[in-house]
Amino acid sequence: MPRSLTFATILALFAAFSAAAQSQDSSASPQSRPQDSAPPAETKKPKKVWTNDDVPRSNGGVSVVGDPKNKPKPTSSKPVDAQYVASVRKQLDKLQGQVADIDKQLVDLKNFSEGEPSTSASGMKLNKSYDREPIEVQMRALRNKKKDLESKIDALLDEARKKGVESSQLR
Repeated sequence: MPRSLTFATILALFAAFSAAAQSQDSSASPQSRPQDSAPPAETKKPKKVWTNDDVPRSNGGVSVVGDPKNKPKPTSSKPVDAQYVASVRKQLDKLQGQVADIDKQLVDLKNFSEGEPSTSASGMKLNKSYDREPIEVQMRALRNKKKDLESKIDALLDEARKKGVESSQLR
C-alpha cells in the first residue's frame, strides 16, 4: 500500500507542476505580444478586386495578360517565299510517306507474329533477306524510327511556322 500512496503523491505533484508551468507560459505570452508587435511604419494599399460590373465603368482597358511591353509582336503580313513553301511541302510529303511505309511494315510484322497472312500483295518479300532478329526487336526498331520521323516533321512544321508559313499553305 505505501508504494501506491507514494506513486499517487508523485503523480499529483507532477500534474500540479505541469499545470503551473502552463499557466505561467500563457500569462507570459500576452505580456510579450504588445512589446514585440509595433505598428508597421508603412501601411500597404489594399488591392482592388474587380468584378464584371466594374469593367465597363473603368477608364480604359483592363490588362489581363500583363505588361504591354511583353506582348508578342504581330507577324508581318509580307508574303512567304513560294519556293520555301514548296520545299517544306516536299520534305513533309517525303517524311509522311516514310511514316506510312513504317506503319505498313508494323502491321505486317504484327500479323506475322499472330500467324495471320501478310498485307502485302504476294505475301512474300522477294527482295528482302532473312532477318534473324526477333519480331519484337524489329517492331521496336520500327517504332523508334517512326518516332524520329515524327519529331523531324514537328521540327519542320515549327520552323515553317516561325517563318510565317501557315499550316493551310502546307497541305
